Amino acid sequence: MGIPGVDGLHTTSNHIIEVEKTLGIEAARELISSEVNYIMSAYGIGIDRRHLMLLSDIMTFKGEVLGITRFGIAKMKESVLMLASFEKTTDHLFDAAVHSRTDAIVGVSECIIMGIPIPLGTGIFKLMRQVEKPRVQQRRPLLAGL
Repeated sequence: MGIPGVDGLHTTSNHIIEVEKTLGIEAARELISSEVNYIMSAYGIGIDRRHLMLLSDIMTFKGEVLGITRFGIAKMKESVLMLASFEKTTDHLFDAAVHSRTDAIVGVSECIIMGIPIPLGTGIFKLMRQVEKPRVQQRRPLLAGL
């Protein structure tokens, strides 16, 4: 780490913001994963590391550490309906109406609110096929020319 008297190989911190400032966003992302795993395992709760990675990725994908709170979510998304689905529904809807905001309705929360099939899993594709009618050949009568 380049600091006299500090052994970087044996020094740890659980202060995510300080780790982000000192070592960068990737180190903070890794620390979020390891800290959540440490806390949960202390209570005997096992979480698949892929879920921890997903959580830490969501919290850091903007290049800064954002909490899973109404303030962090507000910085992550611009979707009016998604924000309204989390907390302070009327405040978000009122603000959107005052500022004439629109919503593309592409996320899971937005689709659930509007009653639209979610674009995931079985709702992600549309089957489109043009069915051609089978050609029926005209039969000539066997005794037509007699």
